[in-house]
Amino acid sequence: MHAFIYDAVRTPRGKGKKDGSLHGTTPLELAATALRAIRDRNQLDTAFVDDVVLGCVTPVGEQGACIARIAALAAGYDQGVSGVQINRFCASGLEACNMAAAQVMAGQAELSIGGGVEAMSRVPMGSDGGAWAVDPASAIPTYFVPQGISADVIATQSGYSRQDLDAYAAESHRRAQHAVDAGYFHKSIVPVRDLNGMTVLSRDETIRPQTTLATLGALKPSFTEMGEKYGFDAVIRQRYPELERVNHVHHAGNSSGIVDGAAAVLIGNAAIGERLGLKPRARIRAFATIGSEPSIMLTGPSYAAEKALKRAGMKASDIDLFELNEAFAAVVLRFMELMAVPHDKINVNGGAIAMGHPLGATGAMILGTLLDEMERRDLATGLATLCVGAGMGIATIIERN
Repeated sequence: MHAFIYDAVRTPRGKGKKDGSLHGTTPLELAATALRAIRDRNQLDTAFVDDVVLGCVTPVGEQGACIARIAALAAGYDQGVSGVQINRFCASGLEACNMAAAQVMAGQAELSIGGGVEAMSRVPMGSDGGAWAVDPASAIPTYFVPQGISADVIATQSGYSRQDLDAYAAESHRRAQHAVDAGYFHKSIVPVRDLNGMTVLSRDETIRPQTTLATLGALKPSFTEMGEKYGFDAVIRQRYPELERVNHVHHAGNSSGIVDGAAAVLIGNAAIGERLGLKPRARIRAFATIGSEPSIMLTGPSYAAEKALKRAGMKASDIDLFELNEAFAAVVLRFMELMAVPHDKINVNGGAIAMGHPLGATGAMILGTLLDEMERRDLATGLATLCVGAGMGIATIIERN
């Protein structure tokens, strides 16, 4: 059975600090905002929704206790709608959409919602703890290092210079600002409002159109001290002894930003669409996840894309448009190189370097961004993918009808 995307919405991304515009908005309200928008835009009787699947990478405190179910209730959904929170690190939002689609494809749901939420200004990244980084039983045999070290190793191995990464980052900001100015995001962004109905934020907050190679060149590498003083360079060189040294080239300007945000994607079968008067915007053709080497951890997108393409009976050249989360600039450069994807076919409206990476929501956000741009350009096929902590990758292929 086919799974169709009927709609996709997202909140703006707000700066993930105390002075960010969304800091005063709870993660519950962010998620409920996206769910209400899906309902209202489609005049949806929520009694027909079988499940709400939301990604959340730090599911503690305000984001704990199965935020998907509580957000559905807070959004005024029918009490018969169930909810589940899932965590596949940075891929959680796309994984949530894939899980919702899988329910439909298996015939176990007619209509489900995938999405995600992360209020990084209120629930700090890593505040949920976890064994991998701190338990010697997991950290030592997997040569654990922080992601920034991994990104710098990828750049070192691939020969990407600081200028290469900064040039990509500056272009991300330029493309994102152009998309904002041209209104490309208007179709999917829903404003976040306060209790009085006043708009808190209606556009992405961290885009810096004045970004240039010169301004980025003034920033200090973020992971030098971590690698050299705290010993993580030595750890990664045990895993990759061919490395003479790690060239630390990533910094705040060519890495993804910390932000708040939420997203929701409405997915269902053909019959429920006809019954409710919904028009399919795209079909989910294939999806895949993979495990990759955990120490370097960020090389998964190309492998996941290849696996999804194989399942779909396609090759990379069959894809008209790509979205890859800009966790670090080197991740995208590596993907373009290995998959032979030109820059004018990937992240054409910028990405997380400019707009930020609300961990649990990003995957659902880029799926919606991909679909919007495919419609604007009248393209047939698209692929969304993300690198994932602990060495994983995810990819989803969509096809317009």
